[in-house]
Amino acid sequence: MELNGTQAAIVTGGASGLGEATARALAAKGAKVAIFDLDQVRGEAVAGEIGGIYCSTDVTNEASVDAAFSKARSAHGQENILVNCAGTGNAVKTASRDRKTGLSRHYPLDQFDRIIQINLVGTFRCIAKSAAGMLDLAPGPDGERGVIISTASVAAQDGQVGQAAYSASKAGIVGMTLPIARDLMNDGIRVNTILPGIFSTPLVQAGPKELVEGLAAMVPFPKRLGHPEEFARLAIFMIENGYINGEQIRLDGAVRMAPR
Repeated sequence: MELNGTQAAIVTGGASGLGEATARALAAKGAKVAIFDLDQVRGEAVAGEIGGIYCSTDVTNEASVDAAFSKARSAHGQENILVNCAGTGNAVKTASRDRKTGLSRHYPLDQFDRIIQINLVGTFRCIAKSAAGMLDLAPGPDGERGVIISTASVAAQDGQVGQAAYSASKAGIVGMTLPIARDLMNDGIRVNTILPGIFSTPLVQAGPKELVEGLAAMVPFPKRLGHPEEFARLAIFMIENGYINGEQIRLDGAVRMAPR
């Protein structure tokens, strides 16, 4: 898809981190960008800076997502680009024993379900609703109507201690990429996924300096955290290269996560 200033794009989780970088990159290419996010203050600020629109969105809530799509489409028309960056994580072992009391406990199932609902079901919800709208678009070159990119994680393939829910949610995104691409192959909609490694996002940078430095040292080369702009450049490449479809690409400096 040629980014020529006529596209409408939606970026979930676009108020910060990887999503913000992608929203900015798309706007720089001339796309009309709608930011779906829960952070109203930051979302409105970023949208204002890039000439886009902010839509308050809880990807776990059907009505919230429907309202966000309606607002975005009223402002920009039917989107032909969707980039899913909304997500979260936690760190809880499947089962463990409290060192002080000696009592055993297991992963609270409501917390496990929350991660799955946000990362996996939330991503699919936005994909399904966006794709349904794209079906009504007139086909472009090669019959293309739209491009969908989702964000998984290297944890989908080498999750660490405490990442059972997070890894499961991200592995689910990887696993559904090809089937969804095949579902939409006759409709001219491409579907791909990026598996980022350790990136310099606000969540990571909020950690202790020693932790951040240790994470950077784990990366074979280059020995640093990924820049959100590097994620955005890959997303733009996937959008512009019409032969990339049904693919999952690691973007990680060759890192392979240790057990902990």
